[in-house]
Amino acid sequence: MVAIELKIGSFKAEYAGKMNLYLSLLDRFERGENENQSIGIILCADKDHLDVEIALQDINKPIGVAEYQLLLSKEELQTLVVNEIKASTKEEG
Repeated sequence: MVAIELKIGSFKAEYAGKMNLYLSLLDRFERGENENQSIGIILCADKDHLDVEIALQDINKPIGVAEYQLLLSKEELQTLVVNEIKASTKEEG
């Protein structure tokens, strides 16, 4: 299983602790006997490599941190999301 967390802003050390908790919960309550250990991915708008290294150095679970870049402006993305929500609620109703 893979847990993915998308953050709007820069990486914070507390994100590593939260992901560690999520992976522990997945492994304890959701993982099957023959499945591998869960993997965590934290996607952030920005990261400082030293902050990430220090935050993850004593965590024994596989967690990766990566940056993302928006291809749309914030306004375009918001309009797209709102339109998708409206379309999905019309389909349900």
